[in-house]
Amino acid sequence: MSPPTSSRGGEAGTASIELIGVLPFLLLSILIAAQLALAGQALWSAGVAARAGARAALVGGDAATAARAALPPSMRRGARVGDDGHVSVEVPVPRLMPALPPLSVAASARLGGDG
Repeated sequence: MSPPTSSRGGEAGTASIELIGVLPFLLLSILIAAQLALAGQALWSAGVAARAGARAALVGGDAATAARAALPPSMRRGARVGDDGHVSVEVPVPRLMPALPPLSVAASARLGGDG
């Protein structure tokens, strides 16, 4: 008497193998999405800091100090702030993997009536 055969008998475990095959691509996609989110957050923070510096300069305050204070603490150390007619803030993008190349984003703002 031969064992009963089914149409799915030869496919046992294929879902597990397919998951193992797809998992690295899924993790890479998540890593890329998280890195893009960090870049967006850095750009947003640079813009907020530039506007804060421009507001401070408009009322006679120190633009660089105000811009640095508006940045999250983790971004203050590597930030570069310029104040030459408009306030520009450049911050490094945090890297999830140290092997990624360094990348910075910048934003600028000017408050005033001359354009």
